[in-house]
Amino acid sequence: VLQTCTRQLVNFEETCQLVFPHYSSCSTENELLPPRLPFSPIPKTSLINSYPNISNLSFPLKVPQIFILSLGAVMSEPKTPTPTPAGDTYKGWVFKWTNYIKGYQRRWFVLSNGLLSYYRTQAEMGHTCRGTINLATATITVDDACNFVISNGGAQTYHLKASCEVERQRWITALELAKAKAARMQPESDDSGDDFPPSSAPVAPGQGGGSQNSEVQSALRTLGSKVEDLSTCNDLISKHGSALQRSLSELDSLRLTGEAGDKIRQVTERATLFRITSNAMINVSIMAPLRMSISLYAKVTVISSFKLNEEPLAMNQESPSQELVPLKTRRTRIPDKPNYSLNLWSIMKNCIGKELSKIPMPVNFNEPISMLQRLSEDLEYHELLDKAAKCQSSLEQMCYVAAFSVSSYSTTVYRTGKPFNPLLGETFELDRRRESGYRSLCEQVSHHPPAAAHHVISDRGWTLRQEITVASKFRGKYLSIMPLGTIHAIFEKGNNHYTWKKVTTTVHNIIVGKLWIDQSGEIDVVNHTTGDRCHLKFAPYSYFSRDVARKVTGVVMDKDGKAHYVLSGTWDEKMEFSRVMQSSRGGENGTEGKQKTVYQTLKAREVWRRNPLPDGAETMYYFTALALTLNEPEEGVAPTDSRRRPDQRLMEDGRWDEANAEKQRLEEKQRSARREREREAASQRTSSQSEEGKSSAPHDTYQALWFEPCDDRITGEQVHIYKGGYWEAKDRGSWEGCPDIF
Repeated sequence: VLQTCTRQLVNFEETCQLVFPHYSSCSTENELLPPRLPFSPIPKTSLINSYPNISNLSFPLKVPQIFILSLGAVMSEPKTPTPTPAGDTYKGWVFKWTNYIKGYQRRWFVLSNGLLSYYRTQAEMGHTCRGTINLATATITVDDACNFVISNGGAQTYHLKASCEVERQRWITALELAKAKAARMQPESDDSGDDFPPSSAPVAPGQGGGSQNSEVQSALRTLGSKVEDLSTCNDLISKHGSALQRSLSELDSLRLTGEAGDKIRQVTERATLFRITSNAMINVSIMAPLRMSISLYAKVTVISSFKLNEEPLAMNQESPSQELVPLKTRRTRIPDKPNYSLNLWSIMKNCIGKELSKIPMPVNFNEPISMLQRLSEDLEYHELLDKAAKCQSSLEQMCYVAAFSVSSYSTTVYRTGKPFNPLLGETFELDRRRESGYRSLCEQVSHHPPAAAHHVISDRGWTLRQEITVASKFRGKYLSIMPLGTIHAIFEKGNNHYTWKKVTTTVHNIIVGKLWIDQSGEIDVVNHTTGDRCHLKFAPYSYFSRDVARKVTGVVMDKDGKAHYVLSGTWDEKMEFSRVMQSSRGGENGTEGKQKTVYQTLKAREVWRRNPLPDGAETMYYFTALALTLNEPEEGVAPTDSRRRPDQRLMEDGRWDEANAEKQRLEEKQRSARREREREAASQRTSSQSEEGKSSAPHDTYQALWFEPCDDRITGEQVHIYKGGYWEAKDRGSWEGCPDIF
């Protein structure tokens, strides 16, 4: 017990010395005091109520006057400045894991300016650095008494082992403090600018507004820095102080006499002084941020009052994101689905082996949203891309992008209805800039084959675009839906460009039984900037499989093929990711098939979970909260918007017979417009001699309004890219160029 207590005491002492750089041990046992501070006696009556275990100490104790403030002995404010974090430099020998043959090897590590570097010997410091890791983006984990791991997101991982537990704790404390300081010193941290970007910061009218804002922002940064210092110190001292207190309690219960009893009393006195000084230091550190908060609050109040009196609309004009206009309340219900009976087989039996997009279907098989709106539902979990945009590591960012690619299928679990085929030229906008920071626009750019172009721009640092062509085949017992096309996600930070495709959706029990949906296939999410790749597998449902239904697994690898993260979960519920520590090949003696790779990972972290469905969703086509708002009427949208489509609106209102009649009218109108364009194209070909011998001459002269065709520089595919102008036309209320499709 005495050994345990001694170890905890040394551990606690090392922590305090690193947290408080001016803290040092004096020659005598009772004087563990910071130097260069005025000393004042503390009477026993001032401490006995808070610290009943110190009755055996010699009084009066001499401690710095700065500590008396927090103990309540005096009420005057201390003149000594708040202590700063420990210095940046820390050196020492640590054992580093190299490989399975050599195991742990002794290396010289140097911690300086937020960077941890190592060398084989101290002599190498002047010329050969074996490796460096930036602590600002690193994670520090403790394995056991002596082992700890440092990783910066997968590119670099150090498995280290100290000579003893005390030595390990010295390094952990120094690393944590250096990491906190390095994160604050970064020019662009993850949190800065998310809610109050520089361009939208309010500026006080008149002269001096810029300097006042600069002073406020500087004070905020300083305050945040001090609070983070305080939080780090508090965590470290609480952790080791609790362990020390437990050991002291065990010592008190031994009731030893003689030399052992004297040693115990000495340890108890020393530990009590440690607790007094460390707790006092924390309390004093609190006062500086508190005084700064009061001062900052007064400045902000004066500036805000000045703005409101001089220029009431300045905040709305200069900072649209901070407008005080309430957000629009979205609807949470739609009319219940009517219970109409229909013989599905009587219609589907003539469709076997045919392309369903060319076959007119009654609205009885539909749900009251169009394919453009269904495509916009991919943004149900847009916050995954928001988080990805903040990631420092491209490999960790890949995990969020992969989870986003999986999350789009969670809305299809119970959705057996078919969305309306969009008319040529039909559009759908989803403006959630005020609520979620993004704007989305879809347009049907081709009818045969049906193709929809989609473009999303977010204020939070990412852009999403895709052009999807849906091919479907009816096989008798099931219906296969095969999305064709590539999805692109581009992030401003790091300029990372990701692409992936969708998997095949299968609707089972077309003839008899309850309809159910399955997703199967493989997805390769590729970062074309760094070469990172994530391979996802959607396991098809099997009655004989022991795996969980709707299972998805994936591995995130760098450009060299080294695995860094493992993803697992289900496409209808949640996804988790784990950092890979080691990987090995299994089944080395096998003679058939590929060897299975076994990954040793850290504890899994949940990256995505499906939102619960709204109440009564089973009577509302199993729509999600977002899907319920997609067809909600809005003012100012284009005349070609899906919300204005009459047959879709009639179906939502439960008037299915009228919806079927209106659907036939719209389809016939579209066919007439197409025949007219083909006649014009034919007349142009016959009048132009240069076009007579070309069999590739177009039969349809239609051109999309908001998207233009081009060759994708990443995939080489012929795609439609947003050319701009839609949101400007909406702001002007000018829709002269929109065709009359409804």
